[in-house]
Amino acid sequence: MTLDEDLEEAAAAPDDAMPVVRRARAWLSRAVEPGTVDFWRFVDRVGPVEAVREIRAGRATARILGLVGARAEQDESLADLRRAERCGARLVIPEDEEWPEFPLHSLTLATAEEPDDPKDQSPRTIAPVPPLALWVRGPGRLDELADRSVAIVGSRASTAYGEHVAGELGYQLAERAWTVVSGGAFGIDAAAHRGALAADGPTIAVLACGVDRPYPAGNGALLNRIADSGLLVSEWPPGAAPHQHRFLVRNRLIAALTRGTVVVEAAARSGAMATANRAKKLGKQVMAVPGPVTSAMSVGCHELLREQEAARLVATAAHVLDAVGDFGVDLADRAERPRTARDGLSDIARRVLDACPVRVGVAPERLAAVAGCDVLDVLRVLPALELAELVQWSGTGWRLAPQPKPAPTG
Repeated sequence: MTLDEDLEEAAAAPDDAMPVVRRARAWLSRAVEPGTVDFWRFVDRVGPVEAVREIRAGRATARILGLVGARAEQDESLADLRRAERCGARLVIPEDEEWPEFPLHSLTLATAEEPDDPKDQSPRTIAPVPPLALWVRGPGRLDELADRSVAIVGSRASTAYGEHVAGELGYQLAERAWTVVSGGAFGIDAAAHRGALAADGPTIAVLACGVDRPYPAGNGALLNRIADSGLLVSEWPPGAAPHQHRFLVRNRLIAALTRGTVVVEAAARSGAMATANRAKKLGKQVMAVPGPVTSAMSVGCHELLREQEAARLVATAAHVLDAVGDFGVDLADRAERPRTARDGLSDIARRVLDACPVRVGVAPERLAAVAGCDVLDVLRVLPALELAELVQWSGTGWRLAPQPKPAPTG
């Protein structure tokens, strides 16, 4: 049955129209590049089935018809759905229970803040518009994996330091049953995905091409592993090529799917910084990992941290979950500080301890002169210092007690 016949049948029997709605959204996912405000508003207003009917009949506005162009006459919707089925993928649409309604709701709210300028459709100024549909490959449920998820993004030309941190964060988050979301690229993205996989945890790669043609090809084995246990997600239908402008459009989805975005390494101007800025505009938590001040790959992270309230500094998964986790459940413990016998000493006791010589014992009067206090104060604190094994009586005076040698390791 042709698409037009399917649309007419759906109009006659709207209660049984779900397969046609899916086919209509499959057609729309190829008709116009994702992230176009006017087009999303048009589909949202009239519905996907009616939107396709008006476009193919030429009844839509000139603006909408201009966006679709020659694609209005084409119909690869069934072919796309069959390609997806052959590679183990599926089309998830807003009408499905699997649709991650809460995370993507921030995209819906953001459209009201974007200027509706038909003259400006460059990828750099594209609005954070919700996707019309998502092509998904993998066994996980999109709504469940996105519910507790964190994006880890960064430079493709990453350093060993950055890859180590990204891998550790991915592993630690996955250990805590949090989904790691990234773009499947070389560098930080790949390290974060591998960290999650090493912990046998869930991870999602959001692609700028079809889910049946993993890109970059050098990460093909990694992306196939993700598809086996997690999810590959894309707004573009199977077979779609990874054109350069699609990566910036894809970044808004990484920011919107997750509770927060961690930038591990990023140059001053980069896709990772674009993702962080998009997350900030969507009201999501932005986090950054500091790096060496001499590293060009950490300039973007440092700029985020310099901006007041723009980003939170994180170094571990505990820090990340402290920022995005559930209240009272995912709080991070304070860093452990090694305790010594000096902890808790009064000011007078510290001064007397500092006045004690190492080898030769001296009288309390001498300690009082060096410490700058009264002899009675010295006599009052010496017993406590002796009980703490910090000082000892040498027979002729007081001196520092020898400290035990650390136990040998290995």
